[in-house]
Amino acid sequence: MRAEHFLAHGRLVPEGSVVGIAHLAPDGGELATPKVVALGSGFFIDFDFEHPGHTFKEIIAEGWFTHHDPEGDWYYGADISVHPDYRGLGIGRRLYDARKEICVRYARRGIVAGGALPGFAQHKGRMDAAAYVAAVAAGKLFDPTLTMQLRNGFEVRGVVASYLDDEASDGWASLIVWCNRERG
Repeated sequence: MRAEHFLAHGRLVPEGSVVGIAHLAPDGGELATPKVVALGSGFFIDFDFEHPGHTFKEIIAEGWFTHHDPEGDWYYGADISVHPDYRGLGIGRRLYDARKEICVRYARRGIVAGGALPGFAQHKGRMDAAAYVAAVAAGKLFDPTLTMQLRNGFEVRGVVASYLDDEASDGWASLIVWCNRERG
């Protein structure tokens, strides 16, 4: 996504984005100016779990989030990232917690997302995407993205074909959900 996409998100879905700002360098030294080191963005939608197939580009409307429905029951987690120098510091967990707080504050049913499967590339010759996701969910395999999502309270609802333009994963993604228990 480009800068104009993020500016549009702020206008269309101001409650949908969270950022992580660092005041310290990864080595603990103070930064001269604060630095954005993490981002999570998303929008509200009525997700159709009976027909969950979708592509990343389709659901985010080529980056514009025009599928946002202010009354939508679900927060669609479109993007989440942490600068490589700041990974392993709990920032990803804080971004997921902030998304959960959005769901609670706006009384949404929860978060739904397509999750990248970066670890699948090492296993795709021996198993299909569904078996890989099941093995990660069972704790038999580690995936840098899906394992963190599971540790953050998400559950797997399946896999989505052709979700990403990504040769390493053959386009597969996990379909993950976090349910807002306060909503019931």
